[in-house]
Amino acid sequence: MANTTVRARRRSVAAAARAAAKRAEQASRRQEADLEPAAPEPADTMPAKPARSRPRRLTALLGIVVLLALAATATLAWKYREAERTTEARAAALTAARKAAPVILSYDYRHLDRDFAAARGHLTGPFLDQYSKTTETVVAPTAKTYSGVVKAAIATGDAAPAASVISASPNKAVVLLFMNQLTTSTQIATPRLDLNRVRMTLVRTPQGWKVSAVDAL
Repeated sequence: MANTTVRARRRSVAAAARAAAKRAEQASRRQEADLEPAAPEPADTMPAKPARSRPRRLTALLGIVVLLALAATATLAWKYREAERTTEARAAALTAARKAAPVILSYDYRHLDRDFAAARGHLTGPFLDQYSKTTETVVAPTAKTYSGVVKAAIATGDAAPAASVISASPNKAVVLLFMNQLTTSTQIATPRLDLNRVRMTLVRTPQGWKVSAVDAL
């Protein structure tokens, strides 16, 4: 009986010792786990903004500035060219008006067909048709009946023809001319001199500057 009690006590002490050892091992593992470095946090999945974003914006801005500068340069060049063309048009239209006016406003009953044909060479557009109808139906019959002769010339002022450009664009010009018209016919006893102001509109055509309208002022 005594032996049984001793063995039971020994087993109880051994079990207690094993339990204590197990608790000590578990405590050691927990301590080691606490000492391990923490796992790194996952990296940010959003891509970092490129370091070159600012230079790219500056490049785009410079590109816009360059385009605006080129556009401004092109506009100035176009305006300069238009000004040059207008200057050329003023000179060319004035020369054409000085040549055309005496021819258009003159005629002689002895060679009306030749005179009217020469005048038509300076005309264009609807005014050409209007001139042809008027000379055929009104001027020619009257000139033949009364032996009419009209000689037109641009008046001179300070030894220069009295003609000037009122307005001009590259393809159109308006010219003011002071005309002297000497008329003779069987209806009047002596030649009559008329001083007239004429506004002549000219347009650029493939054949040069032509008269598109004539108005007496």
